[in-house]
Amino acid sequence: MRTREHPDAQSGRGAASADVSAHFGLAQRQADGDWRDHMTALAQGEDGPPVKLRTTVTEEHPKTIVSFNKSPDIPFDRSINAYRGCEHGCIYCFARPTHAYHDLSPGLDFETKLFAKPDAARLLRETLAKPKYRPAPIALGTNTDPYQPIERDYRITHEILKVCLEARHPVTITTKSDRVMQDIDLLAEMAHRNLVAVAISVTTLDPKLSSRLEPRCAAPAKRLKALEKLVGANVPVHCSVSPIIPAITDEYMEGIVERAGAIGVTSAGWIPLRLPHEVAPLFREWLDVHYPDRAGKVMSIVRSIRGGRDNDPDFFTRMKPSGVWADLLRARFRLACKRAGIAGAKFELDCSQFRPPETGGQMRLF
Repeated sequence: MRTREHPDAQSGRGAASADVSAHFGLAQRQADGDWRDHMTALAQGEDGPPVKLRTTVTEEHPKTIVSFNKSPDIPFDRSINAYRGCEHGCIYCFARPTHAYHDLSPGLDFETKLFAKPDAARLLRETLAKPKYRPAPIALGTNTDPYQPIERDYRITHEILKVCLEARHPVTITTKSDRVMQDIDLLAEMAHRNLVAVAISVTTLDPKLSSRLEPRCAAPAKRLKALEKLVGANVPVHCSVSPIIPAITDEYMEGIVERAGAIGVTSAGWIPLRLPHEVAPLFREWLDVHYPDRAGKVMSIVRSIRGGRDNDPDFFTRMKPSGVWADLLRARFRLACKRAGIAGAKFELDCSQFRPPETGGQMRLF
């Protein structure tokens, strides 16, 4: 299926526009006729080649790095996000609205105007060394990907893992990048002590679809290869077939699960598409650009599993869709796992080895 050209579409980016959020009361931008004419001319090559968007990174220095939550429907109570924004550009990313806190758009700004926290490892060390701190698994990658492209240069996630290994503190990692393999030796050592589990998300087996849906992520084949190598290094891994987008990616569900089972993955799960706040209009725009022939069908199914809404924000039900389509997806996934020999292993990481890390000139006596 050939996609329709769109004057606002940017090559190599997920969002088609820099739509500004209204969720946090920010001013709205409205393109006038001259601007639309200009963008159309750029797309048609009348005013020369389109201007290529560049990624910028701003360093920020927060006072703390571990975020604690009391959400009753997620399996962790603390997390670290070494970066804000994500160059992967996944159009469905539920974290996009957080960029509005910076007066930036959840659209193209989220993908191109990034923030890095180079003090993260030091701040983590200070937190873990506090006398009242009690260990529980820290989740990495809950908001933006800890192994997005700028990790290659900043290595913040790498330094965080080194602190966790020193302190014998358990960690879970969620990523869409095979860049996680640059830390495989570190992860293998942590896994030997039952301190880490890694989840890699695979949304499709079609590289062309992936390049439209998540333009700067690793190709699906690379993610599956990373899963295989982690299995070979005895690192506990989970294949996350997420998000499932009805009439776009659900056809690949069984194939992904089959591939995962064949390489020794013992845990897999799925999460349906979520469209909180500004993600809904951005996703609709993406559909209009890439799949105008089925946009109505996709959104109709999305609403049918979300109680008639684009998104269900309520605890528990936001992760568990309802209705006929949801039941069908659930049954298909369960059958695929059965055929692939994936029993749904659960990883219980060990908190009993924790020891506060050294800070400053303080040395451990024993």
